[in-house]
Amino acid sequence: MSASTSLVNVPIGTAILLALASCSGSGGMSTGATPVVAPNAMVPAPMATAALRTAADPSTPEDNADDPVDGTSILKRLNHITTIGSTVDPSNGDQNPYGLAVASVDAGAIEPGDLVVCNFNNAANVQGTGTTIVALHPKPGSTPRRVAQKSALLGCTEVALAPNGNIWASAFAANDNPIVAPDGTLRTTLPGGPWHGPFGQTFAPHPGSFGSAAFYESNAGDGTIVRIGIGANSHFTFEVIASGFAVNHGAPGSILGPSGLQYDRRHDRLYIVDGADNTLVALRGVSTIPAGGVVVHGTSFSGPFAKRARLIFSGTPLNGPISSALLPDGHLVLGNTLDSSGFNLMVEIAPNGRLLDVKNVDTGAAGALFGMAATGHDNADTALYFNDDNDNTVKELTP
Repeated sequence: MSASTSLVNVPIGTAILLALASCSGSGGMSTGATPVVAPNAMVPAPMATAALRTAADPSTPEDNADDPVDGTSILKRLNHITTIGSTVDPSNGDQNPYGLAVASVDAGAIEPGDLVVCNFNNAANVQGTGTTIVALHPKPGSTPRRVAQKSALLGCTEVALAPNGNIWASAFAANDNPIVAPDGTLRTTLPGGPWHGPFGQTFAPHPGSFGSAAFYESNAGDGTIVRIGIGANSHFTFEVIASGFAVNHGAPGSILGPSGLQYDRRHDRLYIVDGADNTLVALRGVSTIPAGGVVVHGTSFSGPFAKRARLIFSGTPLNGPISSALLPDGHLVLGNTLDSSGFNLMVEIAPNGRLLDVKNVDTGAAGALFGMAATGHDNADTALYFNDDNDNTVKELTP
């Protein structure tokens, strides 16, 4: 693919037929564990977590209100693709980029606007053996700069950035949740947490009983969602707030489960993508969902806070999605991984579940879309970055 390419949208009907022509795995597991443990000696012991609340859900009507219909597609306007640069680690050759986030601060090895990427494979392209994080400036022709190389990052699947530039990673193969400073120093792996194949990660600045802010992590091993509360003096709490998301128990390279986490701070809403059953789910008022609050049963929910969960979309044209991006207008774009050869489809969905657009962004081998991030303030200046594993690059979609 050239450095700058014009794209053609895929008719939604055609995209559905393409999805039906291929298949995806599914499965599920439920757990109600709610452990709270201390990280290693580098971080103080955690504060006590709130006891499991089983009283009536105190949500307000606004928490559960449907979003107004917005039929304006943003993805439809993004018709030019530009290659920013290679994501291959310059020192050891790690490749197959998965996690992608956009930096907002100048700290250590990263600058505002930098694209922060973690590699899932090593130089020999062995699945789940990558151990590096790199950064690129957001302009065509950029070269990757190593930020970190740590065994704790083995099989990194996602990265999310804290306001101070710390990089929180989901490391599937290492089965930990490392926090890496922007200068590459490993702060902690949050040992002893309820990690079961970490697969997704996102930051939520909303305060709650757990502390001043939180990260949300998803597990592809058991289908759970964990809230990592950040308290005073870097005290951490772990709460498994949702369980039962579908998983396929796939080996590295074929993993499907809850992933593509996105936090909508305007509505205190967490979105979860699940490629094992091709669903998009929202947890509304997520900061007040306690441990054990929601249990997922395919397309329905139970638990004391079941009404906070909403199935946004299910089925075709979703086909093994793993990554997603939250656009400035609140729409979501999901990236398929199980399309037929010649298709790597992005799917735009409104928060009310309306399917808005489908776009093919790579006509090579299927399974190229891992890691997405959007920038901009409104519809006019939205840009969408994505990792393309077919050529180990990060690319940008613009009008």
